[in-house]
Amino acid sequence: MTSKQKDNLFVLVKSLSKSEKRQFKLYVGRLGGNTDSKFLALFNLLDKLKKYDEPSILKSGIVKKAQLSNLKAHLYKQVLISLRLNPLHQNIRVQVREQLDFATILYHKGLYKQSLKILDKAKNMAIENEEKNIAFEIVELEKVIESQYITRSISNRADELTEQAKSLSIQNTITSKLSNLSLQLYGILLKTGYVKNDKEYKRITKYFNDRMPKFDFVDLGFREKLWLYKSHLWYSFLVQDFLSCYKYADKWVEMFYKNESMITLNPVFYLKGNNYLLESLFYLKYHSKFKESLGKLERIIDQTDLLPSGDNVTVLSFLYVTNNKLNLHFLEGTFKEGLPLVDEVLNGIKKYQNRIDEHHIMVLYYKIASLYFGAGDSKKCIEYLEKIINNKSLQMREDLLCFSRILSLVAHYEVGLDYHLDVQLKSTYKFLIKMNDLHEVQKEMIKFLKGLGDIYPHQLKKEFIKLHAKLKTFENDPYERRAFLYLDILSWLESKIENRPVAQIIQEKFLELKR
Repeated sequence: MTSKQKDNLFVLVKSLSKSEKRQFKLYVGRLGGNTDSKFLALFNLLDKLKKYDEPSILKSGIVKKAQLSNLKAHLYKQVLISLRLNPLHQNIRVQVREQLDFATILYHKGLYKQSLKILDKAKNMAIENEEKNIAFEIVELEKVIESQYITRSISNRADELTEQAKSLSIQNTITSKLSNLSLQLYGILLKTGYVKNDKEYKRITKYFNDRMPKFDFVDLGFREKLWLYKSHLWYSFLVQDFLSCYKYADKWVEMFYKNESMITLNPVFYLKGNNYLLESLFYLKYHSKFKESLGKLERIIDQTDLLPSGDNVTVLSFLYVTNNKLNLHFLEGTFKEGLPLVDEVLNGIKKYQNRIDEHHIMVLYYKIASLYFGAGDSKKCIEYLEKIINNKSLQMREDLLCFSRILSLVAHYEVGLDYHLDVQLKSTYKFLIKMNDLHEVQKEMIKFLKGLGDIYPHQLKKEFIKLHAKLKTFENDPYERRAFLYLDILSWLESKIENRPVAQIIQEKFLELKR
């Protein structure tokens, strides 16, 4: 049965703002004779429905079942045409493509000089705004016109176009190779997380070096540098070199601040760059720079016109700002002070549920669970971890699934759910064995929790001290330390040893770092 989430037309109609709906109806009215058309009636009905309901559509009498699919496809196309005409969506990229379309029409009508004139202006606009794929298309059309017709162009026109095509082709090839490498590395990070041993480190490093194209840095434009920094960033994240992550994320973001027009043209890349900059600063515990970068991002979002309005920008702004606000509380150890953020996050998930992928929702649930754990509310922590653990369709971020289970074990211990703890231990052990992710930190944690039933209360403190000493040796291990990125287990153990809240321990460490 088609659901609200799965019906593309319904989701598209529901995503429209009031002004976009009004413009669509005006657009339909301009077509003449369409005010009572079936597709407009279907649009009005879908706009009123709370969820997609095919029986209600058929019952309305607008369309028969056999014709519904075609009518929906026609309405979908008309909504997209209307959106394309909306000034809000008329960015440089759309404008250049529009000019290319106009020039193509003039060419087919035999108006070659007019076509070439438009193409030349469009090409210059494309190159100035780093739209080199479209620029290459334009040059290729210019070559077709010049080679087939006597246009009396300048004598060296053929050489000029050949050189432009060659230059753009080289740059586009470099961009394509770098973007492929960036995407492949990102896919590996999502699927398996950080490298776990020397063998994986060598494999990823070879993979990265073998696919890095040859180039001269001085010849790279904004777009090529962007993909170069992204590729280095993903590699650095995979091998847990967070200093390099910071270096390349900072280069990425600084490029935008030096070319502010690019923020408007590429808002998604600008937002993502800031998110990765903040993530690397979080892992480095570089608090002052983190706070400064987050504040700067919020000012750009709230107080300037650099970012274009649109659902994609709005959703990403919500995701990245709230995620990093949570991270700021983790850095500072202010867990209870961060709890008011929970409602803001949950409301955002509900509001943008059709536009946020499941992976990002699960990451937010993990952050909420960690916030509750730090605030001393282990029951609420377990509630959000179960949303991740019980999600059978989640195929990404094995490390997220792994540490959700580890944190769940600790939270079950905290609330004294001994029976549940035993079941959880067996389940977690099987899960870690299956995903080949049973590392020393996890082994020691499971061994400790498994043996809790045989430990007398007066012996607990001694056992906590023993476990802390063992885990402390892994804190700076290049492959084991990733456990501490997801769960500050050392601070939890110190809180048990000293009989103090874990938030207090983390806060003291934060204040010590600031000195």
